[in-house]
Amino acid sequence: MKVPFLNPEPLTHETFLPFGDLLSAESCTDIRSINEGHTVRFNNLANLALKAEGLTPCISIFRSEAWQLPRKVHALERHPLTSQAFIPLGQSPYLIVVAPAGPLLESRIRAFIGQPGQGVNYHPGTWHHYNVALNEAGDFLVVDADGDTPNCDEVTLHQPIEIRP
Repeated sequence: MKVPFLNPEPLTHETFLPFGDLLSAESCTDIRSINEGHTVRFNNLANLALKAEGLTPCISIFRSEAWQLPRKVHALERHPLTSQAFIPLGQSPYLIVVAPAGPLLESRIRAFIGQPGQGVNYHPGTWHHYNVALNEAGDFLVVDADGDTPNCDEVTLHQPIEIRP
């Protein structure tokens, strides 16, 4: 059986909009001068949804092992109650594999390459692969929710998808 494949797309505000928010200075529409003109604030980059019964906002650092492409993706996950933001702290690209919220439709899975300076915020219910650094291990600042309420659904794909360079 032939393995389906995806070639990752460049990450832009428009292409990522069905899945969440692009976190970058270049995509900001609310830019403010603060601190006596010494700082530019790129304001309100994401629609955060971080509170639910039994969950509270949380900031973490995730350290991801490096992947080399091609590589197969076998499963996706989602957080139905809250958003989840990933902001790269290093200078290497990273892989984003997503599908729209709702029932998982494997035919609608897309892949993107995020660059240094570009973070993403998955809207509640957006299907996504776990965080993947490319070429070298990488740290990511993660803004999400933590607590006792179940908030992660994981699904194994009917057939793995190969991500090609």
